[in-house]
Amino acid sequence: MEAIRLDGKKLASEIELQLLKRVNVLKQKYNYTPVLAAIIVGEDPASKTYVKMKSKACARVGLNSVTVNLSKNTTTEKLVNKIRELNADSKICGILLQHPTPLHIDEQLCFNEIALNKDVDGVSATSFGNMTNGYPAFKCATPLGIITLLKHYNIIIEGKHAVIVGRSAILGKPTAMLLLQENATVTICHRKTINLEQYVRQADILVAAVGKANLIKSAWLKPNVILIDCGYNQNNVGDIELDNHALSICSAYTPVPGGVGPMTISSLISQAVEAAEIYSAFLPEKRN
Repeated sequence: MEAIRLDGKKLASEIELQLLKRVNVLKQKYNYTPVLAAIIVGEDPASKTYVKMKSKACARVGLNSVTVNLSKNTTTEKLVNKIRELNADSKICGILLQHPTPLHIDEQLCFNEIALNKDVDGVSATSFGNMTNGYPAFKCATPLGIITLLKHYNIIIEGKHAVIVGRSAILGKPTAMLLLQENATVTICHRKTINLEQYVRQADILVAAVGKANLIKSAWLKPNVILIDCGYNQNNVGDIELDNHALSICSAYTPVPGGVGPMTISSLISQAVEAAEIYSAFLPEKRN
């Protein structure tokens, strides 16, 4: 049987059509156009590209967006003050602090300053804790996108052994927690793992989230494995060696690009719309 191509780009487009309808309701009912704020510290080209993509996605669903560009020499204190300013702005429905920030910035401290009702990228420690314990919370965008994609294609998660390669606070760890909530058995591997191959060979669901081209070899893969590749490296190469052997042995896979990436943006925008809808409950309805 031919492997299922988990088309994140197509699904994200479908989700955007529904989000556009929801945003139009906010505009028509409350005369309210929500705004997503993105903060970039420094001049990292990749960060600027990602934020532009997110701004375009906002425009497609009817959200406004604003980008706050801060110097690479910005201090943690100044960044915290900017976040607090955006927290207090009623027009802002969500705040995105683009990762990574310069090394001198205490990034997690800044993430934690984002108000919970505006943490639409799910990066604060409180959001992570609430999500892990099953309380209402915005979730990290990429992990949420992965779960959304798997469910859309009716991929069974319960009872499967999910192996995650990568343990970052905004990708590997929250992905593990969401898969646990779906009743998978989860193993997390990382750069200190000895004999990575032996763990990869056990995976029913393999999530690669390292950012190293072709780290995971196709020869390591178990028959019928589901491949979720979060890597995006030079020349459109993921973290998994997706050659003819991998495509012949897996049951489903995410393409690079067009798989996980579009779902990350879709999840961020979806949570921004949800945040706006929650806020709109306190707004008076528009008078005709």
